[in-house]
Amino acid sequence: MLEKEIINFERTAIVGIVTQNQNEEKLQEYLDELEFLTFTAGGEVIKRFSQKMERPNPKTFVGTGKIDEINLFVKENAISTVIFDDELTPSQQKNISRIIDCKILDRTNLILDIFAQRAETSYARTQVELAQCQYLLPRLSGLWTHLERQKGGIGMRGPGETEIETDRRIVRDRISLLKDKIKTIDKQMSIQRSNRGAMVRVALVGYTNVGKSTLMNAIGKSDVFVENKLFATLDTTVRKVVIKNLPFLLSDTVGFIRKLPTQLVDSFKSTLDEVREADLLLHVVDISHPDFEDHIESVNQTLLEIKSNDKPTIMVFNKIDAYKHLTIDDDDLITEKTRKHYTLEEWKQTWMSNVGQNKALFISATQKENFEEFREIVYEAVRQIHITRFPYNKFLYPDYKDAVEKEEE
Repeated sequence: MLEKEIINFERTAIVGIVTQNQNEEKLQEYLDELEFLTFTAGGEVIKRFSQKMERPNPKTFVGTGKIDEINLFVKENAISTVIFDDELTPSQQKNISRIIDCKILDRTNLILDIFAQRAETSYARTQVELAQCQYLLPRLSGLWTHLERQKGGIGMRGPGETEIETDRRIVRDRISLLKDKIKTIDKQMSIQRSNRGAMVRVALVGYTNVGKSTLMNAIGKSDVFVENKLFATLDTTVRKVVIKNLPFLLSDTVGFIRKLPTQLVDSFKSTLDEVREADLLLHVVDISHPDFEDHIESVNQTLLEIKSNDKPTIMVFNKIDAYKHLTIDDDDLITEKTRKHYTLEEWKQTWMSNVGQNKALFISATQKENFEEFREIVYEAVRQIHITRFPYNKFLYPDYKDAVEKEEE
């Protein structure tokens, strides 16, 4: 008989602040996401702490009263980890660790930890290790306080590097080594990309956990790992896809997230080369998520950072089967209608109608709802790029409707 596996989740508390740029509602959205990130990393959130401040406290991120309150809760409830919603400076992390006797992490550290768990290939592991080393370097003194004093004793006096300086040098050398390793792999991957010939390249982009890999599996007949957790996919997967008789290359890329650590954007820039070299982007959006408009903005910001914001793009609004909107009773004269009350049809009349003809699709990748329309629009967009590139091949690939009629004959 198979024994039931018991998963021990770490008891965790999360902390965020309400500032001039981040109101109470926005903070709760970020903390919801932080809680999902914590769950993905293997933690269970026992309590949330929040405080209103003009700006983060430069010493302890939150005020002294709040830090004492967190410390008391940690002691009384056997909390093993406290996670802060924003990136902590090295001095903040050091000061908080002196007061609270448990693991102190920030959002960046948590995302790096998830990436380290998810990295399967040598390339992904190298990229994650580089990001971790870059994050770790300024924080070394906070982690190894026993190394701050110079070695003493016979033959050890006089000028020389302290142990903390030795550690910093080792990390810098490691960063240099990893960068060289990534350059070598990049060269190999660029050769692989050049060997793919002149086929049209389509890349799936979008926020993390919007269903890109599910969509890839549905249209590419592939078996990319799918899970309802953040950052299930780290490695870029490229598959040849044929719609009717038109072949093209489809790539599934790493998902984006709000407040994405700069170290990760830098180290994963090479993975995002698939996006840079794509001829067409399929921007997948989880329309069932209450903050999907913020997610679109975050993805567009990352695309701008990697100079891919001007590519032809089709917006694919996924998970329409899971979409639920708030309703207002007929006799309710007080509640004001907001975007949360919009039906799908009402959403289609908003800015989505200005995306352009055949540039916005509403589908369900799991239920394959509206899939025929999806295939047609992708086929026509790829065909247009192919004809522009090879005008003499124009007659090889007819209009989608003509291709369907030929099949039926």
